[in-house]
Amino acid sequence: MTYGGIEAGGTKWVCAIGEGPADLHDTVTFPTTTPRETIARAADFFARNGTVAAVGVGSFGPIDVRRSSPTWGRITTTPKAGWAGTDVVAALGLALDVPVAFDTDVNAAALGEQRWGAAVGLVTFCYVTIGTGIGGGGMANGRLMHGLLHPELGHMRIPHDRQRDPFDGVCPYHGDCFEGLASGEAVRQRWGAPGETLTDDAAVWQLEAEYVALGLVNVICTLSPQRIVLGGGVMQQSALLPLVRGEVRRLLAGYIDAPELGDGIDEFIVAPGLGDRAGVLGAIELARRANDA
Repeated sequence: MTYGGIEAGGTKWVCAIGEGPADLHDTVTFPTTTPRETIARAADFFARNGTVAAVGVGSFGPIDVRRSSPTWGRITTTPKAGWAGTDVVAALGLALDVPVAFDTDVNAAALGEQRWGAAVGLVTFCYVTIGTGIGGGGMANGRLMHGLLHPELGHMRIPHDRQRDPFDGVCPYHGDCFEGLASGEAVRQRWGAPGETLTDDAAVWQLEAEYVALGLVNVICTLSPQRIVLGGGVMQQSALLPLVRGEVRRLLAGYIDAPELGDGIDEFIVAPGLGDRAGVLGAIELARRANDA
């Protein structure tokens, strides 16, 4: 049986048809423009490429994931211009006449990693993406993390030494939250250039590693994950992951007595096993689960 998956990002949408990493029949990537144009383009892709049993959407957010809510399936208070209140599920369901599953992009990526990637066999873990923004999700006891809504790890508050780093932060809601200080957009605005052009500047990546580690220590101390998977474009800077691991160990200062946070930290904080396909593959898994329900 064939499924459709959409990684619905604030910058681009990735759509794919298939059953898993070894069976992706068709994929397409296009920029996120207006809701009407973007959703129509996704629907047209699936309509032109054969019948799918269901479509899964891993969306930028915040979103309403409460099935009992009258606004389930909508993007809610996003700062993405023109997208607040967009009913993604209703629009796709009407266009395609198939079940549509809906979750955050990071929960979808976590699901993909648990099914095929770096979190296979784990029941409690986190997926954190450090990209244009910062998002986090994952599983607790084998279930995707939902509650009041869904995790918003990018908006946790972390220490900010304004003498060392007077940058105010980029978050339109909170200023210097985790995303406000450590996202790709924060890197660009603080240093006046995108991160990919600053690869040789050690000060950039030392500060970034410290902020990322502060966020991860909060995650470790509150959620006690078996592993943290770190994705997103900022993490493609080759020096960053080892720096983050070292900073996490320094900040925890031996308090949590677990080998994974000592000599085993290289296997505890890891890159995605599925690379940049984690989100769209997780969306396909969302679709499969929706169809089987």
